[in-house]
Amino acid sequence: MADQKTTSATQKQKEELVFSKKNYQLLLISIAIVVLGFVLMMGADGDIYDTRRTLIAPVVVLFGFVFGIYAILKK
Repeated sequence: MADQKTTSATQKQKEELVFSKKNYQLLLISIAIVVLGFVLMMGADGDIYDTRRTLIAPVVVLFGFVFGIYAILKK
């Protein structure tokens, strides 16, 4: 009888996840956005003071972090 209570309790804990599937998908998208921003910041060659490296890439990274916060807080 005690075994039934513990198995149902462990099953209940396994079913209750902190985030839903949608939250994990949004988190993966936000990680991909941040990685894209760092790749843009790295660049291949050219001027170090290029607009892409100094303006666009940091904005993309910042957007990725904000999107990650949104993904965590979304219910």
